[in-house]
Parts: sequence; structure tokens; C-alpha cells
Amino acid sequence: MLSYSLSKFSSTSPQTLEKSLNFVIPIVVLLCIGVVYMMSQRAEVFSVNFILIGVATITTIYWVRVLKKMLKNVKPKYTAREAEAKNWVYDLIKGENQFVFVAEVPGPDDKIMVRLIDGMLYIRGSGGFSKEIQIEGSNQMKISDFKYRNGVLTLRIN
Repeated sequence: MLSYSLSKFSSTSPQTLEKSLNFVIPIVVLLCIGVVYMMSQRAEVFSVNFILIGVATITTIYWVRVLKKMLKNVKPKYTAREAEAKNWVYDLIKGENQFVFVAEVPGPDDKIMVRLIDGMLYIRGSGGFSKEIQIEGSNQMKISDFKYRNGVLTLRIN
């Protein structure tokens, strides 16, 4: 069974963003200081230099605060549980008069509940895990074999 899922460790954490932001902010500040210095060298009146330096300082402080607020508002797109639910993968193998269903289901053996009612397969595991799968052509069939080992559920439906 091939399964592609998002790892809870693959998303960018706020700590990583904060470290990169702490690296970027001094570079932005140095660039602003360089631009102000260049502009003040071209100005011939002292009061113009003072005004340019004041405006550049206020602008730099403003953008540093905006960047820090952006960092605080960053949230992961999905929590680990939502990522697992969105990327849940199962295999349904169709035979002549039977189906074989294979999927990963969280929980111990005694917490797994499986029902097949009117072609709809209901699966429940631990931690609020619950799925419903429509199985075409299984209206009169029943679950004949149930195996659950190492988190993998295997059902034979005849």
C-alpha cells in the first residue's frame, strides 16, 4: 500500500521563521541606513539631512514591527490530526465475488469497530477516528474475515 501523507514534522515551525526573520531584519535595517546615508550625502542643507534620517528611522521601525507581527500570525495550515484525516489512504481490491479492503486505522485491537451496512463500510478507531466508505456492489455481502495487526486493518468481504 502506497501512502503519501504530510508529516507533522515537515511544516515550517514558528521558531524556524523567527530565526530567519531575525536574520533578515538586520539586513533590511542596514540597507535602509545605507540608502539614508546616500541620500543625505546628496542633500546640501543640514535640515534636509535631519528630516531624511528621521523619516528613514520611523519607516524602518514601522517595517520591523510589521514583520514581527506577520511572524506572530503564522499558523500551520493543518494540525497533525487534520493532515492524517485528509490524507487517509485505503486499498480496495475487487475479486470475482469478493472484496479485500486494507487500510491503516489507529488504535488497539479492542477499539476497532467495523460494520458493513447496505454497501457502506463504517470504520471506527481510537482518538475519534471514523470513516465511511461506499463499496459498490456489496449490498448483499458480509465481512467474512477481519484482521488487525500493527495498525493495519484487512477485511475480506464476501
